[in-house]
Amino acid sequence: MNNHEYLTFLLHGNQLKRTARTGWGQRGVPAAENVAAHSFGVIFVALALAEWVETPLDRYKVLAMAALHDLPESVTTDIPTPAWRYLPPGIKTEAERGAMHHILGELPLAGPFMALWEELHEQVTPEARLVDDADKLEMFIQAVMYEEQTGNRQLAEFWSRPHTFHFSQAQALYEVLRERRGS
Repeated sequence: MNNHEYLTFLLHGNQLKRTARTGWGQRGVPAAENVAAHSFGVIFVALALAEWVETPLDRYKVLAMAALHDLPESVTTDIPTPAWRYLPPGIKTEAERGAMHHILGELPLAGPFMALWEELHEQVTPEARLVDDADKLEMFIQAVMYEEQTGNRQLAEFWSRPHTFHFSQAQALYEVLRERRGS
């Protein structure tokens, strides 16, 4: 196997350290986190949830999906949710799928990693649902932290419609976050 191809793959992961989470900036959060920081948060929340829920889970799949979930943004950047509503349905997933194929190239891990990424997007398995919960829960945790640290109330839109999680443990944590901020 070509060491240069592996290095290129690793450089894509490293690029996430310099890829801004643009939605926070749009809402007036100074020095907002990057995609790598968010990805770590998702991995950490997924790890904790995987130990808490009673559903049997393949923890490798959980952590791998969490680590890979935003890797396409090393190519596509983080396009905030409001922007996607002006694009054709499904285009975000298609663009990210293309980016994943580009990033993984011909590496021996391409097949298994692509399968995990697709499984996450299909949202059929308990592992995929747990990572989806972790991704959303991490965003709400970060929103509360930004509100508390900066006094920014431009993040109220995150709380305007209650979110429903797949796992009751994630739902319970979300409710505690809502109570913490008084919503």
